[in-house]
Amino acid sequence: MADNKAKRGGADRALIALSEKYEVAYWSKKFKVTPAKLKYAVKKVGHSAKKVEAYIQEQKHRAADKSRIALSQPYEVRYWSKKFKITPAKLKAAVAAAGHSSKKVEAYLAAGKKTKKATKKKTAKKKAA
Repeated sequence: MADNKAKRGGADRALIALSEKYEVAYWSKKFKVTPAKLKYAVKKVGHSAKKVEAYIQEQKHRAADKSRIALSQPYEVRYWSKKFKITPAKLKAAVAAAGHSSKKVEAYLAAGKKTKKATKKKTAKKKAA
């Protein structure tokens, strides 16, 4: 469907019209992707600019360095919380203690579990004695 150039309100700005070359060029430049990737994203999630932007950001994250944990991105906090099977608050504390490297955070969490198990064994021995 062609873009109505007489309508320039918010509703028109919030949608991506793939039939208009200038819109494809504008949104491709804005999201820093190729026109082909923009068209694919629109086909996946619809014409909403917000949905397309969120989809593109998620795809860029997957392609980026996966070994770093960016707490500023909510989808990363959800991803790493599920992966390590901990709450977001515990994830933030672990990143603060060990750094943003996922390997270091994983080692930090594993060390924390070992100390908890050792503490439980000691208290069990004391109760038995």
